[in-house]
Amino acid sequence: MPAEFWVSPESTTDIQEIPMRKLVNSTYITLDGVIDNPMWTMPYFDEEAASLAGAQTEEADAMLMGRATYDGMSAAWPTRDESDPTTGAAYFNNVKKYVASTTLTNPTWNNTEVLQGDLVEAVTALKAQEGKNIIQYGFGSVTAQLIRAGLVDEVRFWIHPVLEGGPSLTAPLTDLKASFDLVDTRVHKSGVIIASYQPKVTS
Repeated sequence: MPAEFWVSPESTTDIQEIPMRKLVNSTYITLDGVIDNPMWTMPYFDEEAASLAGAQTEEADAMLMGRATYDGMSAAWPTRDESDPTTGAAYFNNVKKYVASTTLTNPTWNNTEVLQGDLVEAVTALKAQEGKNIIQYGFGSVTAQLIRAGLVDEVRFWIHPVLEGGPSLTAPLTDLKASFDLVDTRVHKSGVIIASYQPKVTS
């Protein structure tokens, strides 16, 4: 997103170019489009994945979420050991968190604030503040509104080689669960990524 311009209140002729903070969406997703309750990520959260996840949080000093994501994360993260740096709990429990919700009035998760008023206006104001990236996990109505408003700078889909079944971003196969092995990837100049998987053989 191009830099925004800010006019100093002391002088209408003093124009400074200040880059806006980036809003980065990071979503774990299965081959059949499931994003809920991502316990299926655990077998794939290796050293490489942990390094990227750590880089994401290192680059962000604020987190944005909708009500559903807040309910899930606020129930899980406070129970984890903040003294163990491998858990990430110290970051998630203490980073500044913003929730887009019209029903949440008294958030109990540490350092959480409910956004007031119009969502697009509130997030635009957050992006105009000084700071690092704003990270958003999950993909739903909040993300859709912000994409339409041009406020999401990057979407990172962590595509996992599993079928989970259940509600999804696409058409769910409700009763099918399966895992796959990656056998080939091809990246085209157009940006299309062709990932070929074979069903994992189970004993």
